[in-house]
Amino acid sequence: MESIWQKTAQKPQFPVQQQDMQTDVLIVGGGFTGVLCAYFCKQEGIPYILVEKDAIGAHISGHTTAKITVQHGLCYQKIEKSYGKEAARQYYAANRDALETYRQLCKTIDCDFEEQEAVVYARRKPECEKITAEYSLYQTLGIPAKLCDGKGLPFSVLGAVSVKGQAQFHPLKFLYAIARDLEIYENTFVKRFDDTRAYTNRGKIDAKRVVIATHFPFVDRAGLYFMKLYQQRSYVFALENAEPPDAMCIGVPENSLSFRRFQGLLLFGGGGHKTGKSDGGYPVLEKLRRLYYPKSRIQSRWAAQDCMSLDGIPYIGRYAGLLPNFYVATGFNKWGMTSSMAAARILTDMLVGRNNENAEVFAPNRSIWKPQLLVNGLNSAGNLLLPLPHRCTHLGCALHYNRQEHSWDCPCHGSRFSESGEILENPANRPLG
Repeated sequence: MESIWQKTAQKPQFPVQQQDMQTDVLIVGGGFTGVLCAYFCKQEGIPYILVEKDAIGAHISGHTTAKITVQHGLCYQKIEKSYGKEAARQYYAANRDALETYRQLCKTIDCDFEEQEAVVYARRKPECEKITAEYSLYQTLGIPAKLCDGKGLPFSVLGAVSVKGQAQFHPLKFLYAIARDLEIYENTFVKRFDDTRAYTNRGKIDAKRVVIATHFPFVDRAGLYFMKLYQQRSYVFALENAEPPDAMCIGVPENSLSFRRFQGLLLFGGGGHKTGKSDGGYPVLEKLRRLYYPKSRIQSRWAAQDCMSLDGIPYIGRYAGLLPNFYVATGFNKWGMTSSMAAARILTDMLVGRNNENAEVFAPNRSIWKPQLLVNGLNSAGNLLLPLPHRCTHLGCALHYNRQEHSWDCPCHGSRFSESGEILENPANRPLG
């Protein structure tokens, strides 16, 4: 179904590729990361072309909850434990700068931008103790935070931490505004690469450098992204007659309920699950809606899909050693707004040869030896061996039918197909035969 953003924004039109082309930088993917990369390339005077297989903002970027915040669950403790305090500082600085960039750009863009507090809440003692520890780390990193109550949530909480000076907006109004004067070609599908030459459904594009901004990277011959990523689905209701809390709220542990307001509506999110599994979805969220907001009405509902990294940090930078002229941004772990802006700034700095002091923590070539790697590997191996007739065109895993969304979903890497076999979500690059 259409998101509330897709229902309330006027999309500009862009041409399709009409002939063979050449450029300095080819950007593949018309979501937030790709469009922001194109925007900054234009600002820097770098010749570029952006291609999108469908329409810009049609997929993940049009199904976000659009929270612009440096508070990404309880991420900072995890980063510090794995990589040290300096890495946590870099992560914060990159997302803080991303927030400030949005704030400056939105001064001249009508996109319902408004300042808002961000809150992480806990309903159980173990998570409450983690919130207290996260708050202590915030103080060390200079994150403006305070311990607080539930901010008008429909249930009691044991603890919460609030970060002030964050923001929310209408993502597609913003995306469409900055995209209007960019060199974008829609309905132009990159099928494969020969070095940096792209073969599309419309012809060829010769580039010196390539930015892969396609949510899940689809060039499998390097980088091991099919091992380093998995995907999750989450669900949102836009509710009438439901009082929103006075903040953008998200619970811990993972897949707890999410809340934010938009023009009198409550955006109520939850029911998350790993793509290809059936433990969640709209029925779970509907049950919780009836429990907490029994008088509410659903104005709109939609689902999103998120790439999850092994360690909770996005992969932003050079694609792989074997592809020295390719760049990537992926694995935003459900925090795509500041992550996409941070990615665009880091990648643009790399393209112009400028040092970005926060880039190191996001480097895709960091160690993959994390517990999640074993989980990903065992899950993929198990699904490869399942004797089911429908197989993913990515790496051959067995597809599972999603009865809620009427699609064929891959539990290995998150590809999704319509009932007629068309690609709904990558990394698959070919429809079902």
